[in-house]
Amino acid sequence: MANKTLFTSIKSRLQRAQVRNAAGGQAYQREPRQALAQIAATGTFNGTFYTRPQQQLDEIIKLLSEVDDQYLAKLAIYAREKAFMKDMPCAILAALSTRNTELTHQVFDRVIDNGRMLRTLFQMVRSGQFGRSGLSSSLQRAFQRWLNEASTGKLLSASIGSDPSLRDVMRMARPRPRDNQRRALFGWLTDKEIAKWAPATAGDLPREIQALNQYRSATTAEQQSRAIADQAIRWDLLADRAMDTSVWTAIARQMGPQALRMNLNTLLRHGVLENVDMIDYVAARICDEDAIRRSRQFPYQYLAAYLNANEMLPHKIRQALHAAAETACGNVPRLPAPILIGLDVSGSMSWSTTGSRRGATSKVRCIDVAALFAAAMLRVNPDSVIVPFDDRVHEARIDSGDSILSIATQLAKYGGGGTNCALPIQAANTKYSQQSQVCGNRSR
Repeated sequence: MANKTLFTSIKSRLQRAQVRNAAGGQAYQREPRQALAQIAATGTFNGTFYTRPQQQLDEIIKLLSEVDDQYLAKLAIYAREKAFMKDMPCAILAALSTRNTELTHQVFDRVIDNGRMLRTLFQMVRSGQFGRSGLSSSLQRAFQRWLNEASTGKLLSASIGSDPSLRDVMRMARPRPRDNQRRALFGWLTDKEIAKWAPATAGDLPREIQALNQYRSATTAEQQSRAIADQAIRWDLLADRAMDTSVWTAIARQMGPQALRMNLNTLLRHGVLENVDMIDYVAARICDEDAIRRSRQFPYQYLAAYLNANEMLPHKIRQALHAAAETACGNVPRLPAPILIGLDVSGSMSWSTTGSRRGATSKVRCIDVAALFAAAMLRVNPDSVIVPFDDRVHEARIDSGDSILSIATQLAKYGGGGTNCALPIQAANTKYSQQSQVCGNRSR
């Protein structure tokens, strides 16, 4: 008889690992749709521990050519609306625009849902990486439609940033304004002289723009605060001209929950959080449950704010970050039995979640996100066991009653070695199974 170790019936039915992954280990070959979906939901076009940006781009271009147009359209929407990605949906849409104009128009507004996405798509098209270095007539119409239908607030937000700037986009898209208000707005956004807005005048500018102009020309803090009262203007269009704490307080009241979370240290530095009423206001906005669910914020973003917060930040706001993270974790299921959670704390997990790129590297590491996920599971399933591992198992002494952010911060301190994914299972089969048997005998 042949060697039974090699030729058992179960092994004959198992798929063989036929390729090498980026780390050099054996892996299974995914079919193009699966591989593209994984990159679309996780890729960042930045350097990671095992890959470089060009490698990611080469891989996605190869995979894009191997799937059909309908799938690309669906995947672009999924990557934006479900995976909340930014660059990958634009890359897929840029490729789709060279293959199927009808599908491109159908999904354009769902993928390009804000000005930053519009500028990113423009940058990718201009790069020539997806087969075109300019706007086709069809894609130009899609850009024109977006620019004419976008709200004033969206266009103001889109005007923040450069390379490419919104002005670059508009000069190539060449949108035709639908009325005098839009004509004046386009003229203002592209820095044209008022005389060239004709027949529109400065009086045709939207109220937000007129308020912004008044704010920028004000000579006193009181005039600045009055100019932006009850106006929805992006805070980062106001920050560089703010004269004192009273103006910064008015700006803080303009910020949404996400902007407040991201700028806590800025508000602290400008004296806004020395006011008890403002502390209460900011804390309430940050942990507002409805706002958190609407804003698509991930729990790790509250962890990032917590980790980066100045030590002088008021305690009430720190507590608000804890509460917000609990809400952002959503409905973690309560499972019927204790769970073994293997937490990879190896060296590669110290890499940034968004990859490495100068000026755009997140301070939140992969281990921070993994620890946060483990903490969320433990909070709802307190009898579970977390096993931090790299090339050995680490003892984790965790109190499930602690907040998610506290647990995640503690777990993220472990490890740094290699990766042995068998260790949590070995621990479950030895130490933890023995402990459960002892506890069971004692209960009997």
